[in-house]
Amino acid sequence: MEKYNLTKQEIEKILELDQDSINNIINILNKFGEKTKELLEKIKEIMEKYNLTKAEIEKILKKIEELAKCYCIKFPDKNDKNLIDNIRNLLNKKEKLSIEKTKDLVGKIENILRSVMVPEVRELVENKCDLTQKEIDKILEKIEEYTKTSDKFCRINIRDVRRVLDRIDYKLTPSEVRDRLERITDDDALILGVNPEVARPEWMVLTVLPVPPVTVRPSITLETGERSENDLTHKLVDILRINQRLKENMEAGAPQLIVEDLWELLQYHVTTYFDNDAAGVPPARHRSGRPLKTLAQRLKGKEGRFRSNLSGKRVNFSARTVISPDPNISINEVGVPEIIAREVTVPVYVTEWNIDRMREYIENGPDVHPGANYVIRPDGRKIRISTKNRKIITGNLKPGYIVERHLKDGDIVLFNRQPSLHRMSMMAHEVRVLPYKTFRLNPCVCPPYNAGFDGDEMNMHVLQTQESIGDARTLMIVQEHFLSPRFGGPIIGSINDHTSGLYLLTKNAEFDEEDALQLLKRAGIPLPSREGRKWSGKEIFSLILPDDLNTTFKVDSCKKCKECLEEECEHDAYVIIRNGELKAGVIDKDACGAFSGKLLNKIIREYGAKKAGEFLESSMRLALTFLMKTGFTVSIRDFEITENAEDMITEELRIAESRIDQMVDAYENGTLELLSDKSPEVTLEIEIMDILRNARETSEKIVENYLGMDWNHAFIMTRTSIKCSMINLTQISAFLGQQSVRGGRISRGYNKRTLPHFRKGEISAKSRGFIHSSYMKGLDPIEFFFHAIGGREGLVNKEIRSSQSGYMQRRLVNALQDLKVNEDEKVVDNRGFIIQTRFGEDGVDPAKSDYGKIVDLDRLVEEIRISSKSKFS
Repeated sequence: MEKYNLTKQEIEKILELDQDSINNIINILNKFGEKTKELLEKIKEIMEKYNLTKAEIEKILKKIEELAKCYCIKFPDKNDKNLIDNIRNLLNKKEKLSIEKTKDLVGKIENILRSVMVPEVRELVENKCDLTQKEIDKILEKIEEYTKTSDKFCRINIRDVRRVLDRIDYKLTPSEVRDRLERITDDDALILGVNPEVARPEWMVLTVLPVPPVTVRPSITLETGERSENDLTHKLVDILRINQRLKENMEAGAPQLIVEDLWELLQYHVTTYFDNDAAGVPPARHRSGRPLKTLAQRLKGKEGRFRSNLSGKRVNFSARTVISPDPNISINEVGVPEIIAREVTVPVYVTEWNIDRMREYIENGPDVHPGANYVIRPDGRKIRISTKNRKIITGNLKPGYIVERHLKDGDIVLFNRQPSLHRMSMMAHEVRVLPYKTFRLNPCVCPPYNAGFDGDEMNMHVLQTQESIGDARTLMIVQEHFLSPRFGGPIIGSINDHTSGLYLLTKNAEFDEEDALQLLKRAGIPLPSREGRKWSGKEIFSLILPDDLNTTFKVDSCKKCKECLEEECEHDAYVIIRNGELKAGVIDKDACGAFSGKLLNKIIREYGAKKAGEFLESSMRLALTFLMKTGFTVSIRDFEITENAEDMITEELRIAESRIDQMVDAYENGTLELLSDKSPEVTLEIEIMDILRNARETSEKIVENYLGMDWNHAFIMTRTSIKCSMINLTQISAFLGQQSVRGGRISRGYNKRTLPHFRKGEISAKSRGFIHSSYMKGLDPIEFFFHAIGGREGLVNKEIRSSQSGYMQRRLVNALQDLKVNEDEKVVDNRGFIIQTRFGEDGVDPAKSDYGKIVDLDRLVEEIRISSKSKFS
């Protein structure tokens, strides 16, 4: 115990072993004792070459301690019991060492420790080129012996085993792997997560190759009459051919090198048969150079068996065509072309109550709407209706038959636009059969579908059972999906002309009584009694509001003044509704628009989805009827500004350029005042971007002042947040401004310049992508190049973002599809494991919240104040 520094427990453990093992341990300990002094001498020799700081000393000591623990070293020499203390004493004498030298020193110490760890293995592999198979076996035995007999004294780290195996280039054959896997017991397999009754680990190493039937790999006959085999057949032939050659060479006693080459080739063919896209393996190809499509390629990916064939079935009773807008149909309706209504059918059971109507449909036949295409007898026989047999079928029709009739008004169908990214990408609509060949959709329903009328196509699915029809009518009808489960606000609302019309109607519009009544009549709104007076647009809009509605809010045209004047707001941006009358403010996107409609949100929550749908439809008819009467056109003149405005913008740009020139001079002279933690180059770029941004903002205000008139329809679109922004108007009327790449000025290009039209090293505004021209005036060639550079980055970023977000959603859907919310608001998976003790941490359904809040207290207090005012007024 004194000689080897062993504990009593360690001695007892050694005595339990046989005599050979005890002798082996003593030999190993003796060798380590001899090596300890040698180790310290080598370390001392290395230390004397370097100067170390205290921090670097501690870092090296920590590394050595980790290595010592990892290798479980014991140093039995009583003069050198504590290796770490001895090394610390050596290191403390020095002062400084660079990081590179520190790494070098740590590496050398690690090598020394490694050389001490497995001396016998090291001696055997020093002459690795001359190793025989017996010596390799001896090395493996020695490693096994070390791992078995040296539990506490010299346990070999797995990295050392890997290093030894790498140095002797030992090949582990599949048969050896299978032998080792066969030794795993059933109990151990269960611990590993493998059910031994269903799949043993050794089954992963194949001894036979199952050959699929020809139905999986059918042959085809080419136009020339030649027979072309399937890719799988080609690979199976390759495997059979190489397997036969390998067998013949082994039986004939061919040289080991040839046998190994054939064995490798067989491995290659089997690998590419399973997966012809494996990493590090060149794909098998046809003579034409086309890669073979083998098993893995048929299964995985978007076009594979699972996603394309199993999850992506095509269905009957569906239709697809282009969509067109129709503001005259309800948000719950979809306009279906008559040609589709005659082709896609609904099954109806014949009863005593509907048999006469079914006979009418059969009499009309498949060519006249509403008609029928098929009759199914009680015995399951399906009969196609034609001009020849319709009289016979009508006479034989009895209760119990099924008539597959045409779609007609009021039928419930599912409507879908791909990509289906959220719940509202598929909703139920009532059919309205219309002429022409496109689906018709109310424009208010575009936002949840993310649809546009620029060539988008949508899918319609006709429900075939009464249960599905009932579910769809109750749960999936459009008006039940006003509120988004993402943010808790309305996702269905006014867009484009609908919003513009409401804004112009409620701004300053006035009507004679005759014009007002005509407007209401054409919009389909009940007429009030004649009063012989003029009507304002606000009064007309109030007719479609609920009588007891009280609310107040600010709209998008609010200038955010220091002191809000509320009803007296000069911009008419403060909406006040008392007892169903619009007293002040204009109606724009912030009132009725999708995603932000405060008025629409109020009506949905207090009066229900049906009332909200009626309000939205009435407001659309009213707005569009008003626009058809007054007109809403945009021309080039709407973007023209006066010469005075142009002079002001030119002067603003001249001042900005002179400031930039001053900054550039200061940078070149070395007198530029640096920002904190910024280099001169970065400081210059930040300052220039700030100057140009301020110039653009000032120019925007100038453009807004000169275009911001009631008659300017382009500016109205901006004020109501329909389409464009003030930046767009500024770019059309004033100048495009700075084109940016990755958030900064354009810098890369030719050597020391962005384009060959500039001097080398020039860093002025124009040479780095600032465009002085507007779309109205046109760009010169240099500006056109810079604009193309900025535009290309936008296109690339959009494409990357859409592909990344699409793939991210796909992964999230797959990861979360087994989660559900229990009755007690816990989120659990399919095994019942709790993921969240309460859904969303607060248990609130976002679709039932008020823009994410349980209740909006500020709005509630303001509405109570407005309601109180109306009672006392």
